[in-house]
Amino acid sequence: MCIILTTIIVALLAGFLLLHRDIDALREEFAARLLSDSNAGVTTASSDRAIRRLAEDLDVQVKRMRRAQIRYEQGDEELKTAITNMAHDLRTPLTAICGYLELLKEAGLSGEAEEYLGIIDNRVGLLKELSEELFRYSVALAVSGEKRESVPLNGALEECVAAFYGALLTAGIEPVTELPEKTVCRQLHPKALERILSNLMSNAVRYSDGDLRIRLSEDGTICFSNHAGGLDELSAAHLADRFYTVNDGGSSTGLGLSIARTLTREMGGSFGVEYEEGILTIRVRF
Repeated sequence: MCIILTTIIVALLAGFLLLHRDIDALREEFAARLLSDSNAGVTTASSDRAIRRLAEDLDVQVKRMRRAQIRYEQGDEELKTAITNMAHDLRTPLTAICGYLELLKEAGLSGEAEEYLGIIDNRVGLLKELSEELFRYSVALAVSGEKRESVPLNGALEECVAAFYGALLTAGIEPVTELPEKTVCRQLHPKALERILSNLMSNAVRYSDGDLRIRLSEDGTICFSNHAGGLDELSAAHLADRFYTVNDGGSSTGLGLSIARTLTREMGGSFGVEYEEGILTIRVRF
């Protein structure tokens, strides 16, 4: 009896170990298929029926996910193409309208007509800005194919502040910059980083009540903080949504922060917007 029981226990243990090995192999196969761009299915060498049925079910799900991913990528590509085409289509009539507006300005119109002309000119300027942002947005979505290089975040922030210093002073904003002594470098797309920082700075110029604090941490976190009395928690939560605008934002197109968030995530970073006690904080981390 002891020999029989020992044999049964050894056989069960061997079967358990074999089953454990088959499950691990199936798990690795499933993980590999999820990361692969091929249409290969999930297979198993196990002779166990339950494991084979599980492999068949996983194979069906992986192929469904792959088809859904292909449809998503095709739809996303079509959307980018449509946005780019729309931006180009808008430019032609807007250029003609701007030309005729300039002629009208030189025609010596009456005071009331000149006032109406100024309103039209302002709206046309907003349309031109929107068409440019639409074009930039479509370009931003394709940044993942560009080559990355080591970029010092300290220097990028200093250059951005210097470029916007005149606009900040005109808006009555005196920026305070806090940078670590250690150079913080990350593998990024330089032009994409420049666009992100420029959009964050433009947002600060638009919404700040007169202050701006820019802080870079050694862990790669960049914080833009300022008092923003024209916002509330609800509007701040949607600032980075595509085409979302705040009434107090004036000529905002609603694409600046959306582009910044998209570019940040394309480069593997995180993007967050917080609003607490009247202070708007935008945090980007690479």
